[in-house]
Amino acid sequence: MYKRNFFSKISFGVDWLLVFFIVPLTLAGLITMKSFSPTEGAGDFFSKQIIWLLISFAVFFVFSFIDFRFLKRTDVLVFLFLFFSGILLLLFIVGHISNGAKSWFSLGFFSFQPVDMMKLVLVLILAKYFFRRHVEIRNIKHIFISGFYALVPFILVFLQPDFGSAMIIFFIWFGMALISGISKRHLLLIVVTGTVIFSLLWVFAFAPYQKDRIKNFLNPAFSVHGSGYNTIQATIAVGSGEIIGKGLGFGTQSRLNFLPEYQTDFIFAAFAEEWGFIGTLLIFLLFGLVIWRILQSASFGLSNFETLFAIGLAIFFMSHILINVGMNLGILPVAGIPLPFMSYGGSHLLTEFMGLGILMSMRRYSRSAHRDDIKNEFLGM
Repeated sequence: MYKRNFFSKISFGVDWLLVFFIVPLTLAGLITMKSFSPTEGAGDFFSKQIIWLLISFAVFFVFSFIDFRFLKRTDVLVFLFLFFSGILLLLFIVGHISNGAKSWFSLGFFSFQPVDMMKLVLVLILAKYFFRRHVEIRNIKHIFISGFYALVPFILVFLQPDFGSAMIIFFIWFGMALISGISKRHLLLIVVTGTVIFSLLWVFAFAPYQKDRIKNFLNPAFSVHGSGYNTIQATIAVGSGEIIGKGLGFGTQSRLNFLPEYQTDFIFAAFAEEWGFIGTLLIFLLFGLVIWRILQSASFGLSNFETLFAIGLAIFFMSHILINVGMNLGILPVAGIPLPFMSYGGSHLLTEFMGLGILMSMRRYSRSAHRDDIKNEFLGM
């Protein structure tokens, strides 16, 4: 009994297995940045990423101790939704253009991308909405009302234009709507509606470079020296790693500047070139274990709100992972989506660890019926 109480106190409600699986992913990103920094003249990527990781882990542990049950309040969530929607609007006035998208606030010594926080707020507000209406969720009006919460940031982000983040926002809504109990008939209606909307966007809204990205999805050789260049170089880098990789610091695609944005969008390709098929399998395993731990926490939710938040957070991570890896393998359009825990940048790291910190807080006041299960799991009993 004493041993069990001792371990439950030192755990502080934190899922240390989750932390254990995240740490090697962050190290993989750091090692990849470090191995190419000398030739790129960009040693700051490595050192700055360490700082962002330290800040993010600190935020994670601080959030773990905060009682976030106040997030169930409608007024709080509506305020957060309106606040970050306003921030996204403000980008059109004072935003900084990077890679053709007005998605960043440049504050001199660092830049901030608010859409990452908006994704987390969307998970929270959808968890609240579906939690309150889970009994009558098969009523189609709730699909459209919940869709409105996603449509507002979707449009604001799409017009920047940030097609990748708009895709993530759609996947978060679509995934959470599915697990909330949507009917197959309504699902078909949404698919048809989405197809019509996409057709209209193609004709009236898509910029030429966005159309090129979709054409590259169907045929990466569409513009080898233009918009398809990144995809071709990323697939070459991944394939050249073969089984065991070229070795640390010997990734020629990145070292010779053939692979662009190796520290952000294409860090998976840079890692795969050096560590090969075996290294990428390990990365996939670690990501799978992270998602497993998040879904494990979902089963301990105090109510459906906590459970839906955990599932929404899992969708958030899975969307980023699938899109980033897909564009690195040349099977999805290049969408400018970072790889969780590995890609360089502070905005996405802070958001990821904030979301996980909120999840750990929810774990601390999990269902009493499951508390012994959590303790036994930590002790390996």
